[in-house]
Amino acid sequence: MLDDIKPFPNLLNLHQTVVDAFCELAESTISTTGRFRVSLSGGSTPKRIYEMLAQRDLSWQHIHWFWGDERNVPHDHRDSNFLMVRKALLDHVPVPEANVHPVPVNVDDPKAAAQQYEATLRTYFEGDTFPQWDLALLGMGDDAHTASLFPQTDALNESERWFVENWVEKFDAFRYTLTAPAINSAAQSWFLIAGENKQDALAKVFSNQHEPQLYPSQLVTPSRWFICADAIA
Repeated sequence: MLDDIKPFPNLLNLHQTVVDAFCELAESTISTTGRFRVSLSGGSTPKRIYEMLAQRDLSWQHIHWFWGDERNVPHDHRDSNFLMVRKALLDHVPVPEANVHPVPVNVDDPKAAAQQYEATLRTYFEGDTFPQWDLALLGMGDDAHTASLFPQTDALNESERWFVENWVEKFDAFRYTLTAPAINSAAQSWFLIAGENKQDALAKVFSNQHEPQLYPSQLVTPSRWFICADAIA
């Protein structure tokens, strides 16, 4: 299946294509429904996309921003996904504060924070079995994780919850993450993948070896793959 995907020749081309597609989808959705709900990804590839989006003229007052995963650190910590998005995008565009929905990090009680964010999502998407994102942006790590669904972690087995705290042994820390069903409920979900360090993981995700406990990105069925040529062996 990987052979069927046409990779982007360079990262700039990938970034520009994603930004154009994001703007087109956002404006089309807003014209139809009056709003656009997006689940954001952390990472260096999405960061540049957010910086480029900040230069566009969008209907910012109708876009709602959520986070697909977060680190268990305060919002002003350099590792915070919220801080990254705020600095790259939200500080530069007229987004109403009510449209920004960050994870309420609680360093000492991540379970309570995850439950609080799930309650926020269930209130916002009241009546839905799982959150009906208009778009979920996703990255993939060199261990084939996506969001904070890491190999051989408890969150991979969750089928009812929307958002959970997830203990990641290799970091000796909790991460916050959407569950796989809460990602797959998106009307559109896009994987954004670049870098030579992703080659092995990407090949395994696309292989006939279906082992989502080892390769969590296999749990997601994206509508589009945006893959840079350097990520393909």
